Amino acid sequence: MSKMKVMVAGANGKMGQEVVKMVLNDEELEYVGGVDPTESDCYRTLEEGIIAGRPDVYVDFTTPHVVKKNIEIALQMGVSPVVGTTGLSQEEISTLDKLAKELDIGGLIAPNFAIGAVLMMRFSEIAAKYMPHVEIIEMHHNQKLDAPSGTAIKTAELISKSRKKIYQGHPDEKEVLKGARGGEYSGFRIHSVRLPGLVAHQEVIFGDLGQTLTIRHDSIHRESFMPGVNLAIKKVKSLRGIVYGLEHLLD
Repeated sequence: MSKMKVMVAGANGKMGQEVVKMVLNDEELEYVGGVDPTESDCYRTLEEGIIAGRPDVYVDFTTPHVVKKNIEIALQMGVSPVVGTTGLSQEEISTLDKLAKELDIGGLIAPNFAIGAVLMMRFSEIAAKYMPHVEIIEMHHNQKLDAPSGTAIKTAELISKSRKKIYQGHPDEKEVLKGARGGEYSGFRIHSVRLPGLVAHQEVIFGDLGQTLTIRHDSIHRESFMPGVNLAIKKVKSLRGIVYGLEHLLD
């Protein structure tokens, strides 16, 4: 059986290095090169890399300002994208989904590839049906470019499907310090923490009469994301259109 050829955009970043290591250690996968315009051992552009390496799948852990263009290039060249770069809007994802379907090719965009994080989001969706008062606190390393995180936004989307839209807190509440209450999403709040030493962490806190419920996930090392990336690489060719969220690939 021939190996699946994989290219990694952002190959020299912290996440990209973990993906390269994972691909090299999997006998079913073949690493055909990385893309990084700042590194001499990588292809300068994704287009150049696809022409030379002829990958089946490309994995993207780059930055929010280049990811949409990368996905468009990959789709147009017949390569399935597996994307962990966050910052894409729902409108952009819908546009990419339409393009992928027109070209009859599949791709996956996931705000988080950790299986535990997917479970945390699913459990939060269930809890919100019964405990609609909720806030999200997400914590990441201080080099992350977008806030809130894609995981927090995805969690908020799932929660909003389960609960009626209610505005929490006192109606006369006043922020003495602007932004102290975090960003508002469908009536509840999301708070972003950025500090050195963190990797990727999230708490979803529910409150009700006389009780609270906290659902928390911690990625303490970037290798926690690799089983999910591996799963996505191996399943993406069976998809059509852009699938948003790793949970759609789980049994």
